[in-house]
Amino acid sequence: MTVREDAVRRHDGSAGIYGVIDKPDYALVIPLDGERLMLVEQFRYPVGARRWEFPQGTAPNRADVDPDELAARELREETGLRAASIVRIGSLDVAPGMTSQRGHVYLATGLEEGVAERETEEQDMRAGWFPRAEFEAMIRDGRITDAQSIAAYTQLLLHEHHQ
Repeated sequence: MTVREDAVRRHDGSAGIYGVIDKPDYALVIPLDGERLMLVEQFRYPVGARRWEFPQGTAPNRADVDPDELAARELREETGLRAASIVRIGSLDVAPGMTSQRGHVYLATGLEEGVAERETEEQDMRAGWFPRAEFEAMIRDGRITDAQSIAAYTQLLLHEHHQ
């Protein structure tokens, strides 16, 4: 991650400064098995709490990793799952007024369970299957607040609607 301040010229011609956080793109994977979704839960330091979300992450020190490869790796590392099919269903801008980071959303199906290969920072992570109705209830009652996971689920619904 880098933080920079750019000198900019505003629409009215006046000079200004714009702060930007540059981070590598990430992959978010929606593991779907029939009507079940797999989520991971981990402690998120900036908010000081554990959060349920879809598996997602970047390639540390390797920002040039192909998003398709990154998606399969994140799924395997965080959940132990291997997918017969991983299809890209959308993209997300994390916070376009603040960061250049983009997310690539994938749907993983044909899942085979295995052993998670978590990174050191993910050792307290746990994974679990949730029926879709419970996932939606978790959004409604505030147990899921991760904006990327909620937006990705919307992309899943649209993907399913147009098939």
